[in-house]
Amino acid sequence: MAECHFCGNAIDPLEKVSIRDTCVRCHRDLHTCRNCRFHDPSAHNQCREPQAEQVGDREKANFCTYFSPGSPLKGLSREATAARKKLEDLFRKVP
Repeated sequence: MAECHFCGNAIDPLEKVSIRDTCVRCHRDLHTCRNCRFHDPSAHNQCREPQAEQVGDREKANFCTYFSPGSPLKGLSREATAARKKLEDLFRKVP
């Protein structure tokens, strides 16, 4: 089950989300990069879909045709989560 990036309200991943749809709880746009399963801040263009166009504001509705409700980091296995944390720790700045 996908959820709104802003408030955590459930979004049915099988339901078509149009550009004008908003969250019933927080009333924020749903068709945004932050609510898409391809969104990945560490990827080029912050998207794991290589053909997706550049989006200016990732928290506002956009016309991306690759949009799919979900969260890319929610479904990771424990091993993948641990590996990602180790990688992030390598590049963390030490004061």
